[in-house]
Parts: sequence; C-alpha cells; structure tokens
Amino acid sequence: MTPILFYGVPEGCSFGSIVALEWLGQPYRLCRILMPEQVSGPKFRQVNPLGETPVLLTEDGRLLAQSMAILNHLAARGIDRGLGFPPGSADFDRLNEMLAFLNTSFFSAFSPLWHVLEHGLDDSAGATLTRWGREQVATAHAQLETLLAGRDWLLGERPSLADAYFAGIARWADFHRAVDRRDYPGLDRLLRRLADDPAVRFAHAVEYGLAATSAGGFEGEVTLDQALRLVARSGAQDLAQQGEQLGLRLQERAAVPGE
Repeated sequence: MTPILFYGVPEGCSFGSIVALEWLGQPYRLCRILMPEQVSGPKFRQVNPLGETPVLLTEDGRLLAQSMAILNHLAARGIDRGLGFPPGSADFDRLNEMLAFLNTSFFSAFSPLWHVLEHGLDDSAGATLTRWGREQVATAHAQLETLLAGRDWLLGERPSLADAYFAGIARWADFHRAVDRRDYPGLDRLLRRLADDPAVRFAHAVEYGLAATSAGGFEGEVTLDQALRLVARSGAQDLAQQGEQLGLRLQERAAVPGE
C-alpha cells in the first residue's frame, strides 16, 4: 500500500512530515484536512479520535499519529539516505534529543499565541497572553540558537528530519510576528537555506493549493472519503477503535480486586 499522510492546513505542523516524505523519496500520497472545520469533524475522527493532524497511513496499513512518531517511522525507512540512524547509536540519540526539544520547548512556546488567535481574545487577557507568548518564543529561539552552535544544520553538516520538522514550526514566528529572526543569525541562515530546498518549496505549494512539483515520491492527493475507503479496504484498525479498546481494558483492569 502507498502510504498516505493526512496533513492539516493552514500552518499545520504536518508540514515537516511532507518535507520528510519528499526527502525520503519513496512513494506516498497526501490527504488535505482543513482546520478547524474538517479536522474536528466525525469523518476525520475515524482516522484520529483526538481530531489532530498529522496522521500517517503506513505501508502495512497502520494508522500512526503524532509528528514525532511519524518522523521516527520515516527516519527508520531512510537510514540509507542519512535521514535516520541505527537505534542505540550516538546519532540516533542526538536526532531524538533535537526532535524532543522542538516538539516540547519550541512548539509549546507558541501555545499562548495560538490560544489568543483561536479564541479571538482582544481584551486585556489576550494582550497578556500575547506578551507572554512572545517572551516564550524569544526564549525558545535563543535556546535553539545555542544548540545550533554555528552549524549549517541542526545536527551538523547535512539536513536531518529535525530540520524538516523545524521548517514547519519555525514559520509560526513570522505568522504571529513574535520575534525578529535577524536577532538569531544562525537560525535565520538555516531557515533561508531551508527555504531554497525543493522539498520545502513543494510543501509550501501544496499547503497553498498551488501547482507543486515533487522532487520525491509524491503520487497525488486523495480526498478524505477516498482515504477512508482505503483504510477500510486495508483492514487497518483505526485509532478510534484503538482508543475504545484501551478504554475497555482500563475499565476491566479497574474492576479487578487488588489492582
């Protein structure tokens, strides 16, 4: 089965997974999910009951959610291309260390700003959250500038999937006008370098619904209805069923005396 990435627009963190798939160079398809209307609807909740993107329908018919899980899955398929590393190696640990920082400290710094936007806060509470969010984003940028330590890429001399993920979430600083990236020259150079990458240009074009030329294995887009039929045909157990079964197991465990 050709993998399908369910990606959220606009400005979704799914962007990094599109870049990663392009770099991987193996066949894949995309399914566009509009946020917030479609991502929170009943159809997409058959794919992910949490109503979040990205989700990857894998080659063997499994549904895999969360950017970190998807990127590690793709990294394991791209070891021969330098996108991933053997488990237990120092490079494997460094990749996961950088991904963890991006997914926690860097990603989370934008949460107050997204909250203000999503809830239309234009009062004093919104102003306070905006000020706090910008402070958080500035701190995260300063920390990542330190971690970059003058290198061309986040892990060293060549791009990794950490750079792919960074390409998707770093643009939020411009979207929210949170910082002046020129204050962080290393990150500014990295983002300019990423902006010239064909995979990043492709991901931008896909998000904006423009004509996009793939340098990887892109085999076209499918609608959510088409993707759901493929999920059913593959026999994949969707994430909603997994959640229900987990809930049942927890209830059964709670009913066992002495546990």
